[in-house]
Amino acid sequence: MELEAIAKIENGFVSKFGIPRQSGLCSAISKIIFEPKYRSKEAIRGIEQFSHLWLIWQFSESPEGFSPTVRPPRLGGNKRVGVFATRSPFRPNRLGLTCVKLEGIESTRDRGDILLVSGADILNGTPIYDIKPYIPYADCRPGAKGGFAEENRGKSLEVYIPPELLKNLSPDDATPLREILENDPRPSYQRDPEREYFFEYKNYSIGFKTDGEKLEVFRLEAEERENLEEK
Repeated sequence: MELEAIAKIENGFVSKFGIPRQSGLCSAISKIIFEPKYRSKEAIRGIEQFSHLWLIWQFSESPEGFSPTVRPPRLGGNKRVGVFATRSPFRPNRLGLTCVKLEGIESTRDRGDILLVSGADILNGTPIYDIKPYIPYADCRPGAKGGFAEENRGKSLEVYIPPELLKNLSPDDATPLREILENDPRPSYQRDPEREYFFEYKNYSIGFKTDGEKLEVFRLEAEERENLEEK
């Protein structure tokens, strides 16, 4: 049976660079928009009783194909490990798994009930294939080991955004953007302190430099961008 998307996600992650490497690292709000076929109040009855949800989705922008080993950025981009020992997008069915916090439900006239969630690490427009409740007593494993992902987690960067650039940033977007930068969006193998990095978040164009301890933003401009809802 071929998988069918039940929804899509809308958020400010409009480019791959800058997306958090794991869920829960950024408090930015995402919207889960159900496809017309699944816009049923009955289908989400009781979901508000759960604080967190599992999303099963597809790395829709990653190429198809299978390789038994991959090179995780957190290991410097050179060391190979088994694809099933990673969360790499380069996998047979390109499926991703994300835990998000359910912040609320927004009822709309034209798109039905929309789930508002935080903590997603998913590109804007990504298809969602299933939604399941997070169940603490079954899903939480306090003594679990994180392998090389935990060992190479990295440390939080000290972020500086000049006051004159902060004026271009909406107060609602300040915290999510700072969280993205604090978690160092660079690939682990890039360590040139003079290199300039650029990415887009929502309608902002951001440029920064970092020495691995402190990160300074030198560009933060708001640009006009077509909303996904209008496409």
